[in-house]
Amino acid sequence: MKVILCLAFFLCLHLGSEGKVYTKCELIRIFKQRGLAEYLGHSLADWVCLAFHESGYNTRLVNNNGPSRDYGIFQINSKYWCNDGRTPRATNGCGLSCQSLLNDDINDDIECAKRVVRDRNGISAWVAWRNKCRGKDLRQYTAGC
Repeated sequence: MKVILCLAFFLCLHLGSEGKVYTKCELIRIFKQRGLAEYLGHSLADWVCLAFHESGYNTRLVNNNGPSRDYGIFQINSKYWCNDGRTPRATNGCGLSCQSLLNDDINDDIECAKRVVRDRNGISAWVAWRNKCRGKDLRQYTAGC
């Protein structure tokens, strides 16, 4: 059941089963099950670091980049990878609705992220990974799970 709480007539928060903020250990388990561990040479820690710095493990996150937006746990961009119906000259490389990246089922997010990695020469397609994860000690992103 979806609940919408509106405060001061302007700020509306969507509460309910639409999306989720995962824990690190939950993501590690799911990422392993979905084949991200060592996917095209990228470690599980790379993927967890990426998700942390892109979304804080939050599947509901949307960031506005001007003409395009980033969606979900991996912050998939609407110009290249998903269709939000608002981004001019979008290509929808993953063949999915951006809205589908905002729920607690991250299977489509993972498949789209795999495609980005295949089509864009690796995980460095994400600026957050290049700036926050590349060349760093990433053991903290898998420790304790």
